[in-house]
Amino acid sequence: MAPSAVERIAGAVLAAESVALLAVVGWEIVALLGGDTIDVPSSVALIVLTAVAAAALAAFAVSVWRRVSWGRSGGIVAQLLILAVALGAATGQYADAGTAVLIAVPGAIGFVLLIAASRRAARERDTR
Repeated sequence: MAPSAVERIAGAVLAAESVALLAVVGWEIVALLGGDTIDVPSSVALIVLTAVAAAALAAFAVSVWRRVSWGRSGGIVAQLLILAVALGAATGQYADAGTAVLIAVPGAIGFVLLIAASRRAARERDTR
């Protein structure tokens, strides 16, 4: 069965988040090569972890598009983590509400879409 509009949009949101993280990886690499880091091993570890997160989001995007349940589950967890990062950006010593909103909006939209896709999949499963 073909993916619904909700699944396609949820997959697109996850894919866009993956691309955004790849841009962050590029930014981190430029900072590392430019000498704008204090601790090189920590910077390399952060680059690797960010790249792994981008790959995970891309895998979730593909699986949501293919209507595979683990992609929706992983995507929901990723959206909750994104919302937690947004909360951190809104609070603390270096709080910036604009940054928090830029992080939170795609996370909230993705969360709602993935919940809707999960509910749709459950309804279809129950009608079989």
